[in-house]
Amino acid sequence: MGKPLYPDSQHLLITADCGGSNSYRSRLWKLKLQEFAPQTGLTVHVCHFPPGTSKWNRIEHRLFCHISQNWRGRPLDSLMVIVSLIGNTSTKHGLTVHAQVDPNQYQIGIKVSDEDFNAIAITKDTFHGEWNYQISPRNST
Repeated sequence: MGKPLYPDSQHLLITADCGGSNSYRSRLWKLKLQEFAPQTGLTVHVCHFPPGTSKWNRIEHRLFCHISQNWRGRPLDSLMVIVSLIGNTSTKHGLTVHAQVDPNQYQIGIKVSDEDFNAIAITKDTFHGEWNYQISPRNST
């Protein structure tokens, strides 16, 4: 979505919580970002919210309350209804949502070998490098 708006960008910033599938400890998350980087030519910068601080994620709080209001009182009886209600959410300040169904099937329980993990072109930041790092398209897997 950002490519037409920022065609010359060489960097992507991702802010993420510290838990779940995009956890700062997830080896698979970092491996998949490494696969993404050369596909897009972008250096991916990741900043994880420290544990217990996702409540300060401004996007979550500016957005999720509007999604909840948008579907209040409506039966969520199908995936398409849910996606449509989320996708039709906007705020009076111009924040809009894009939502679509991802029809792909994903394998669960994938283990990342030490060899694959050590091949990731990751550079840890000097400030909390476990939570803040970049993954470069160079030397990609």
